[in-house]
Amino acid sequence: MATQFFKKRTWLWVLVLLIFIGISYVNVSQQPQEYPPYLSESPSPTGVKAIYTYLADEYASVSEWTHEPSFLAKNDEQQLLIMVEPQYVPPEREMVEYREFVEAGNTILLFSESSVEMFGVTREEQFFFENEEGTIQSEVGEEYTGMISSAIRFQPENEEDVLLSDDLGAKAVKRSLGEGEIIIANSPQWLTNGVILDNDHAALVLSLIDEGWQGQEILFDNYIHGGEPPTVATLYPQWFLIIILQGGLLTLVWLWFKGKRFGPIVVPREESVRFSDEGIKALAAWYLRAKHSRFHESLEIQIDYVKLLMQEQWRIPYDKNWHEIAEQIEKKSTMSKTDIDAFSTGLTNVLHQKIITKKEYVDWSKRIDRLRKEVEER
Repeated sequence: MATQFFKKRTWLWVLVLLIFIGISYVNVSQQPQEYPPYLSESPSPTGVKAIYTYLADEYASVSEWTHEPSFLAKNDEQQLLIMVEPQYVPPEREMVEYREFVEAGNTILLFSESSVEMFGVTREEQFFFENEEGTIQSEVGEEYTGMISSAIRFQPENEEDVLLSDDLGAKAVKRSLGEGEIIIANSPQWLTNGVILDNDHAALVLSLIDEGWQGQEILFDNYIHGGEPPTVATLYPQWFLIIILQGGLLTLVWLWFKGKRFGPIVVPREESVRFSDEGIKALAAWYLRAKHSRFHESLEIQIDYVKLLMQEQWRIPYDKNWHEIAEQIEKKSTMSKTDIDAFSTGLTNVLHQKIITKKEYVDWSKRIDRLRKEVEER
């Protein structure tokens, strides 16, 4: 009866966990995904998926770039790298890689307000009415209508061409760097999904892209929008991680109900100390505390143990006295006949004494122990 109740309770826990997994999956799947601004795969109003999709349909080869700039081509592949409002100004090490990419014969098209000085272009700020519409002129005198959302204007130098401008100054410039070119525009908002179809924004953006495109691959740099190494949270969808976590909890609950326990293996103390030095030390301490009354007995036990060892190791009979086995010990041991006779005579005299002093006991215990070690080692 108790077993049936236990099984029912286990299945109840399993059912509760499965319901919780289902509810979590539904809640996570219904939550809208959040994207950082200016990301090429972002369908939100601040993303640039619309222009990215259009370019992918109309141009030969368009793809996302998510790696460090050190992996960019360092030869003349005539690639166009589009960078839209980086989240941060890249460190000098990465800027060197971008410059080498351009110097090899490729082009970078940068749309930015906050990072326009990445490639050393001089800028100035003008007074203007925010988000007003204005007339924008191209290099050849064509006029466009667009949103004027930036106070930044460029101060072109001799080697720079003005591609777009308005009444306040240059809005897009181009400069040569090695075998390639860098184009910088101050209006990244033109590319966003929310305003790309307003006014002439699409035409303005496409004119700059055509200025830098050389018929080869177009890359959208997504690395500048968060190029940190991938983590578990970014590699797998959130619903999958929740299922894995709850599956682990379910496994632990199942193991707990099955009676499994985790931890180190505990060895009973008596298994490790029964025949170890600890027992010998305890016995020796007991004999020392007993003083003279146990010295005879202790020496007899020690010598009896040595005679048993000699019988096992050297085949010397146990029941014979020390004088009878002296010749056999001499053949097996490193001790001389004189030493063996002195050992036998001295031990016999000590064992016949009524009182053995502590000094005599310790001295003979050491001599017997030396003989024991010799028997064990040989």
